[in-house]
Amino acid sequence: MPKPYPQEFRDDVVAVARRGETSLKQVAADFGISIGCLKNWMRAAEVAEGTREGVTREEPAELRELRKRNRLLEQENEVLRKAAAYLSQGALRGK
Repeated sequence: MPKPYPQEFRDDVVAVARRGETSLKQVAADFGISIGCLKNWMRAAEVAEGTREGVTREEPAELRELRKRNRLLEQENEVLRKAAAYLSQGALRGK
């Protein structure tokens, strides 16, 4: 698998392509990338800017963190439910 390009490089290539001074094919050739790669970068930039529907690079990581937090909160709730049930049984025995 080829080494990923730095984000700054990707942003610069997309900016040059958007200027429209040359064709996408020529921009890709000038920067040594494939036309498909350039189109993917342009699509990703549009998603990140909100001009196109899709998932940004940050959203999957955020979703993982939120799911992890949700599992933790559900576990905490279960512990509290069990503790409340245990303590309520103790209160009933004490009467």
